[in-house]
Amino acid sequence: MRIQIALLGLGEMGRRMASALIDANYEVVVWNRSPEKANELCAKGAKFANTPRAAAKNADFIFSMVRDDETSGYVWLDGADGALQGMKQEAIAIECSTVSVSHIKFLHASFKERSLRLIEAPLAGSRPQADARKLIFFAAGNKRDVESVQPILLTMGGACHFCGPAGTGAAIKLMVNALFGVQVAIFAELIAFGRDLQLDVNRALEIISSTPVSSPAASMAANAMVNRLYDPAFPIDLMSKDFTLLARSSEPTMSKLPISSAAAEVYSLGKEMGFAQSNITGIIQLYN
Repeated sequence: MRIQIALLGLGEMGRRMASALIDANYEVVVWNRSPEKANELCAKGAKFANTPRAAAKNADFIFSMVRDDETSGYVWLDGADGALQGMKQEAIAIECSTVSVSHIKFLHASFKERSLRLIEAPLAGSRPQADARKLIFFAAGNKRDVESVQPILLTMGGACHFCGPAGTGAAIKLMVNALFGVQVAIFAELIAFGRDLQLDVNRALEIISSTPVSSPAASMAANAMVNRLYDPAFPIDLMSKDFTLLARSSEPTMSKLPISSAAAEVYSLGKEMGFAQSNITGIIQLYN
């Protein structure tokens, strides 16, 4: 029998992940609050379920790829429709969404109470990486369960890192996104600084990018900013949301995050100025 996989959430990333699973010849059941987003996948062979619970009913593996803690809580834990209510005992749940550390730990505890299995596997990469099957997964939880799921993750991505016990994958994901967000925010500021000094900004970026201090991802983002390329791959709205999750995750530890907090304010301002759906590179519009 073919392995059946349920995928909950068909945003830009979820749709691409489901498509990769179909191409890998898994039996795929999908759910989304807006059913029309499943049309293309159903044309490729996926089945649509009306609730997360129905999607999970016969699935061997259940993936969630949704926006935030609140949506994740609904798809797994809702008393009537949640996937937890429909899972068979031997199934494994995989939370790929970017969520707070406190939320993922609560999810792990909720699954453990029911003697059901959950791993977290948030990911690095956006639409181009999903299309190319080059996502990078940060998996955490029971190591044996992670090893069971890894072949499926690698149909959608190029790498799967085992991070450790519950919460470590979510934490590393938030660290990765915050590091990228801070770099993009400072590059936008420095490009504006260079323009004010009437520098040849393209030449300045070429030189900066040749040094060890500039990461390849940050250099690409800087070049996109100079060329006014703001088509959404990773929108400002999502970057702002992830800084909120980082702050939420730091509260129990009393960690001080002044630089992340400053960057968060920049992206919050970007949303207020109407740039929420621009790519993260569109943050430079604050300085135009």
